[in-house]
Amino acid sequence: MRLFESRAALTTYMRLAPVDVVVADFDCDDAPADQLAAALRQDEHLHRRDFSIIALTRTVTDTTRNAAVSAGIDEVIVKPMSPRYLLERVLARTRRQDHPVRSAAYHGPERRHRLTLPPAGIYARKSDNVIPLFGRPRQHELH
Repeated sequence: MRLFESRAALTTYMRLAPVDVVVADFDCDDAPADQLAAALRQDEHLHRRDFSIIALTRTVTDTTRNAAVSAGIDEVIVKPMSPRYLLERVLARTRRQDHPVRSAAYHGPERRHRLTLPPAGIYARKSDNVIPLFGRPRQHELH
């Protein structure tokens, strides 16, 4: 793990050595996570281009979510989080075998073939809401 003070220092290092995961912050003044991710994803001189990007943010808004997706950020974590959780997420990212998409307009994780869930239908009540506790319910007898 290495800490870089500027975007230029990180980019220079990534042009010389392979990097598996980059952790960036949306609240950084020098290089917000979305701008950093977009610049790294488009840089053709990096030693290795199939790395993951984890972004940290105070809140996840629609703007943040859209910026993360369009910049090629793999995961967004809301601050504050425990250092142990961040370590777990970084280790999980290093174990993944994702193959990023490389094109002229986009370089980042493949998001087109995600698992789709069946549509949630309207559920109809199939029985009464009463559960008998002691055996079978008694039928009322008329005399």
